[in-house]
Amino acid sequence: MIPFFFFFSPRYASAYTWQFTSQPSQCQNVSIAVQGSGQPPYNLLLVPSGPTPLPNNTEVRTIQNISFTGTSTSLSFKLNYPENSSFVAVVSDSSGFGSGGTSTPVTVLQSSDSSCYDTTKSVQGPWVFSVSPTGGITQCESVRLWWEQEFINGTVNFYGVIPGGNSFNIPQGSLSTNTDTGTGFNWTVDITGGTNIFVVAGDDRGIGSGGSAPFTVAYSANSSCLSGSSPSSTAGSPAGGSYPTSTSSSPSGSSGGHSNVGAIAGGVAGGLVAIVATALVGFFYFRRQKYSAVSKERPVNVLHDDDDDGSAPPHDLPQYYAPEPYLVPDPTIVGTSEAASTHDRPLSMTTADIPRPQTPGSMNTATSHTRKSALPPQLRPVNIIQHDDAGPSEVPTSAGEPETIELPPAYTNIRSAQRPPDTTPVPTTDSTPAPTETTTS
Repeated sequence: MIPFFFFFSPRYASAYTWQFTSQPSQCQNVSIAVQGSGQPPYNLLLVPSGPTPLPNNTEVRTIQNISFTGTSTSLSFKLNYPENSSFVAVVSDSSGFGSGGTSTPVTVLQSSDSSCYDTTKSVQGPWVFSVSPTGGITQCESVRLWWEQEFINGTVNFYGVIPGGNSFNIPQGSLSTNTDTGTGFNWTVDITGGTNIFVVAGDDRGIGSGGSAPFTVAYSANSSCLSGSSPSSTAGSPAGGSYPTSTSSSPSGSSGGHSNVGAIAGGVAGGLVAIVATALVGFFYFRRQKYSAVSKERPVNVLHDDDDDGSAPPHDLPQYYAPEPYLVPDPTIVGTSEAASTHDRPLSMTTADIPRPQTPGSMNTATSHTRKSALPPQLRPVNIIQHDDAGPSEVPTSAGEPETIELPPAYTNIRSAQRPPDTTPVPTTDSTPAPTETTTS
């Protein structure tokens, strides 16, 4: 693609190039040289650029149109521009205007000689031109270039000078005259919006006799007039070679000039930075998307409280983590009256009676109510001995013998004697009954 670009680019399509062979300085001789197979005679056009650096806005710069001598390929001339001012240079040959290319704005360096201009008088050309509408020029829209015919000498011509790009003849349409805009013609601006351009006017006295005016082409939604041959700025190093573009450059050096290698290096560095930035943005974006997707997934259930089929209740704990009731042990001492009625009272549930949630073959939830048993509970043998007087209980001789519990005297057999009518009460003597041994099995 690069060879094709060079071939079709207007700048590289030129059969010759040119460059400054000395640094432009105030009131000093400047030299340029042409290389290649151009068609002499050659011509140099200098167009002032930017504001004047002199006090009171005094403008001493004029458009200079300098011709090479015969078929010479070199030129030396005195630069009548003050230091810190700028200009744009255009080289042409007999094949057409701007055929050698256009430089970017060149800065005039300082010198001790200032005799080439008068700081008290502003220069003025023989005639000037105007543009309607006065707001400027717009991409693919028509503007009127006009002038006062009485100041013209011969034929009027207009030129477009694009710094660092193409310079061309502005096509002149049919001339018309009216009382508001004098004599002029309409021009459809076939230049891309955003392009900087100088419009230069001339007549038979030479290019620039009518002055120049800088414009920045305004953007427009209409692009029907643009094509591959439309005038524009060109990429790469501009015409003129290396020259100062600011006053910080050394008069004898060319470090202030344009460097194609520096431009390429800057472009490569910028491209690498853009690629790295894009890669980082993509990396963090996909990483964030990954973690967002993980966070939206179903949380890991370390308790496995859901069956695979989803049939279990959502709030039950797994069987190994289900709370179990703390059961009070069965009483080991049962009174005679209680033993007789155990088949009529509810029994506490044992561990085996409590189902675990999610256990196959059992209820899903544990019940909290009590139930009645159809059969009396199986009780172990207990010996109960009642004495008339309290005494120490006997210690079982072995663990296998029935447990004996001694109770204090109940005195339940002592009752008042019935006194018969009209009889003297007879004293009674309570006899202590023999110990009774009751065995409950």
